[in-house]
Amino acid sequence: MGSDYPIGTVALYGPTDSLATKLVAAIIPAERATPTAMKKWFSENSDIREDATVQSELSVFLKAQNVTRAVVTEEVIGCPHEEGIDYPKGTSCP
Repeated sequence: MGSDYPIGTVALYGPTDSLATKLVAAIIPAERATPTAMKKWFSENSDIREDATVQSELSVFLKAQNVTRAVVTEEVIGCPHEEGIDYPKGTSCP
């Protein structure tokens, strides 16, 4: 039986629990390892899950990393803002 790694992870973020405006994919190369590659996609006002270009780019990214399987969040799991990028470190998300 072959290795289960690398694994792709896909997480959805958005301003509400029903609108995903950010998608983040990461590659986990081995058990308990930190990600070796990560890619982010953004959408201003439309749901990123409906964007065929993003879906195609995500597929290409995962295939290029030779993932054996992917884990995808079923729901929007948080806001799309990043500490230190969208707002100062140590403060709350706007």
